Amino acid sequence: MTHLRTTATPVVICLLAACAATPGNGSYQYYLTGNPADVTTGTRGLVVLQGGGDDVDANYARMGEFAGGGDFVVLRASGGDDYNDYIHALCGCDSVETVVFAGREAAFDPFVVEKIRYAEAVFIAGGDQSNYVRFWKDTPVEDAIHFVAAKPAPVGGTSAGMAILGEFAYSAMTPTSLSSEAALSNPYHPDLTLERQFLRVAGMENILTDQHLIERDRIGRTLAMLARLVGDGWTAEGHAIASDRETSLHLDPSNGTAAVFATADHETPYVYFLRLSDDAAVCRPDTPLTMHGVAVYRLSPGGTFNVRTWTGSGGLAYSLEVNDGKLGSSRGTIY
Repeated sequence: MTHLRTTATPVVICLLAACAATPGNGSYQYYLTGNPADVTTGTRGLVVLQGGGDDVDANYARMGEFAGGGDFVVLRASGGDDYNDYIHALCGCDSVETVVFAGREAAFDPFVVEKIRYAEAVFIAGGDQSNYVRFWKDTPVEDAIHFVAAKPAPVGGTSAGMAILGEFAYSAMTPTSLSSEAALSNPYHPDLTLERQFLRVAGMENILTDQHLIERDRIGRTLAMLARLVGDGWTAEGHAIASDRETSLHLDPSNGTAAVFATADHETPYVYFLRLSDDAAVCRPDTPLTMHGVAVYRLSPGGTFNVRTWTGSGGLAYSLEVNDGKLGSSRGTIY
């Protein structure tokens, strides 16, 4: 099922005969399903990265398990409470709470910050990741997400939520979403906006994320962003995790191991691990990109990958290159 609907409801939704105190300043909406009282449970770390589209049920079942059945908080910058009942039915959690941010002011609200810090799991919904950067960067909400991840406890996101969970992120700060065509023709295109060290999540160090990969033909832009990271000196060796829709990666930050989950009927349930070891041969403004030596590992459900060693099993290994803005693949197809 997909969770992109909006809802015109009051600021507080009280379900299952439970209701939290009415929150404060009007710059957010808050919705609750389950027990309004805080509980404390034993948690384990888990990073969940979904490439958008219909939600993968395993995300919430496993996050609830790793959260010890505690309080599950969903963060959004659009939409409403449509995740609450769906997640609550899957996660075995004490409660599911959603906070919908309307602006940066909410990131300083004590009620919002407390809800996040006391959570045993945090999930960031899709939408526009530039709102998350604008609303949360250098605020107590950013610190609260770091606090949950460091417990350690499950932290995840889909689409825009996945985009911001790497050390490096496409921040989408312009009105037009970056396309592969634009990025490959000019790796310094105005739409290629990058953020670094916004959210710091264990296991995601030195990694860029991208989503809706095959659906929106984004692997070219992923390569261009890797070229920028290396060419601009942000990292000596660029790594990216990119996922197609309806496909998610579950990463155990304690040992770096990861596995893929997907909806039952999805035809391209792939996560791509990309590594650029060398500087791009030609990465200059207003010049088509040229780069070589991009190692790719494509993983589907049943295989495994380790982000510490950057090696996998049960997947498909090949390489990509870009010559004068044109993509090429060692296997004849880029995906």
